[in-house]
Formats: sequence, C-alpha cells, structure tokens
Amino acid sequence: MIVEQRIYSLQIGAVPEYLKLYENEGLEIQRPILGRMVGYFSTEIGPLHQIVHMWAYKSMDERTERRARLGADPRWKAYVQKTRPLQISQENRILIPAPFSPWATDDPSLDMAAT
Repeated sequence: MIVEQRIYSLQIGAVPEYLKLYENEGLEIQRPILGRMVGYFSTEIGPLHQIVHMWAYKSMDERTERRARLGADPRWKAYVQKTRPLQISQENRILIPAPFSPWATDDPSLDMAAT
C-alpha cells in the first residue's frame, strides 16, 4: 500500500467554507472513485488555514488510474471550480508505510469505499 497526503493552503478564514463545500459536494464524488480515505483534517497549530487529506492505494498504478478517473469526472471538474479560488497552494506526498503499519498491507477492513 501507499498513502497519498495532500495539503492545501487556503485563503485566511476559508477553511469552514472549504470543508462545507467538500462535505456537501466533493465527498460524494471523490470517495467512491478514490476508495480508501485515511483521513481528512484541518490544522489548528503550526501552519494555519490548511486542509490535509490522505488516501491509500494498493500501488502507484492504482493511484494513477483512480486520479485519472476523478479528473475526468464532470461533476468533479465543476466542484474544483468552486474550491480553487479558496486555495493558495498544494503539496502532495506519497507515504510508504512501515512494515508494522496498518496500511502496510491490503487489509479489506481498511477499505472505505463501501462506507
């Protein structure tokens, strides 16, 4: 497994609006396509006005395929147009789980696509 971590730095004060848009529109589009959400967070200490979310994939190939499907979805394209003005920057990281991490294997109980 790999875990992708995405960090979005937002305009000052935009976190509540961004989270509301995501909960009301983005989540129902993204979750079935990307599959395994590890978590979705906002920051309170350290760099502020950030959203951090993580998704797990079996491989880089799976990630590439799922991200391509998401990018091609017209609903997602429309949603992104609403959130982009709130964003300042984006960082992506691919995290490799340690052998003892729950995300080190393809454990079906971690698959959130069904929830």
